[in-house]
Amino acid sequence: MLPESLGYLFDAPLALAPSRPAVLQDDLALSFQVLDERCNRLANALLSLGAKPGARIGLLFGNDFRFVESLLAPMRIGAVTVPLNIRMGDDALAYVVNDAEAEIVVASAGLAHRARTLLDRLPRVRHLIVDGPPLAGSLAYDGLLDNASCELARRRIDPEAICLQPYTSGSTGNPKGVLLAHAGQIWNADLVRKAGAFDQTERGLIAVPLFHKNALVATKALLLAGGSIVILPAFDPAEVIRAIERYHVTYLTGVPAMYKLILAQHDLLRQHRVNTVRYAMCGSAEVPEELLEEFRRGFGAPLVEGYGLTEGGPVPIINLRWGVHRRGSCGRAAPGSEVKVVADDGTTELGPGQVGELIVRNPGIAKGYWRLPEVTARKFRNGWLYTGDLMRYDAEGFYYYVGRRDDMINVAGENMYPKEVEDILMRHTNVRDVCVVPAPHAIKGEVPVAFVVEKVSGATNEEELQAFFLARGAAYAHPRRVYFLDALPLGGTGKVDRSALKQLAMASGPISARGVTPSGEYR
Repeated sequence: MLPESLGYLFDAPLALAPSRPAVLQDDLALSFQVLDERCNRLANALLSLGAKPGARIGLLFGNDFRFVESLLAPMRIGAVTVPLNIRMGDDALAYVVNDAEAEIVVASAGLAHRARTLLDRLPRVRHLIVDGPPLAGSLAYDGLLDNASCELARRRIDPEAICLQPYTSGSTGNPKGVLLAHAGQIWNADLVRKAGAFDQTERGLIAVPLFHKNALVATKALLLAGGSIVILPAFDPAEVIRAIERYHVTYLTGVPAMYKLILAQHDLLRQHRVNTVRYAMCGSAEVPEELLEEFRRGFGAPLVEGYGLTEGGPVPIINLRWGVHRRGSCGRAAPGSEVKVVADDGTTELGPGQVGELIVRNPGIAKGYWRLPEVTARKFRNGWLYTGDLMRYDAEGFYYYVGRRDDMINVAGENMYPKEVEDILMRHTNVRDVCVVPAPHAIKGEVPVAFVVEKVSGATNEEELQAFFLARGAAYAHPRRVYFLDALPLGGTGKVDRSALKQLAMASGPISARGVTPSGEYR
């Protein structure tokens, strides 16, 4: 029996095995019973501060066990948790807190001073709670919990009420608050639990930011299953390897750039026991096929590509842990989730092999955007979410991510997608990582350029990689420039920062035609 409130997500393991560890961090082990009591204490503290159903509670946390209890506690009293992206600048962060109309902000010790500095710009915030010694005008987290009861009378929570309001990254304007309901998030947590075959023996390592959906999806599914989450304060490939051995980690979740850095630690991988890992999920960005094979060789376990978006369930397409997988595919439609690929008109359904926009409908999709009725009406139509992601699917129903609509590059009327170029370049024996972005072109309007990280620095040049692509891909899609970097820049959630690379490409100025390929294409 699933709970009605996401705040009571781990009811079953609490009843069946209260002493089992729910959260592991450094030398700390929180059992389900202790985690439950701490959630109740914080919920009671919030009630004493005047928090009411529907109140927004902002969380300004790095990776810390207190994030987990601060995530769930507000939901137990009908309040709405607003996880904050701590890697935003102060202006963006202030915008989000004010837009959400948060009444209370809870901050970790490492971010307490930043939160206190921002407080003057947050007129609606009535209380700032900080971990560690209280600052002027703030309340001490531990003090509040110590003085609050560990017993909490359960409230009737409407399953369709909003429980969580994460914000989009704001890459195309101001961040937008995404309205997620209890019932939908519990449905999706249960779906991921079943798809991952999670049980009480699972120990999942969380090194991605806890405020991001990648970590939240894993956290919810693992706690629902009665497994344990192992929290690292930040991503460090060496610390990930050490933690796998120390905590006997069975499950990993991350993004491609993280796994590449882990697999590059050849000596540490040989020195530490990492064969406890049984399964790993890779999402939040397209996953090169080579990475899947390299992970299997290094860990002896499958790395499976995942797909999700904050508004979309967040997991509408999924690969089953023990199911059939297809190279390069993020899976099939999740049970209970309807998915379609549609043409530019938004209604014509496309067939296998055709590229179009993915639209999804399931119990977990967002109720809309916070106080943005026009954007909500545009993105949510007749119960379907228009994701803005381009996909194709095969005859067996496996879906393949192509890119964002916004990432499409129009080369003199020919539409191409960065992933097409990246997939081919990744087949080169000396390419460890690559990102393709558009650059202005004097004749064609825009063309692709590639930023490449080599396996052996200096062993490849631009002409070689261009020739490699032209022998395997469409001439109009070949990269007109190849830039070599020591590493690709990462954004706040571990994804490659395409915006930063676009700026680098733009700074080089328009690319002029430099000759003609054998097929007659202008270079």
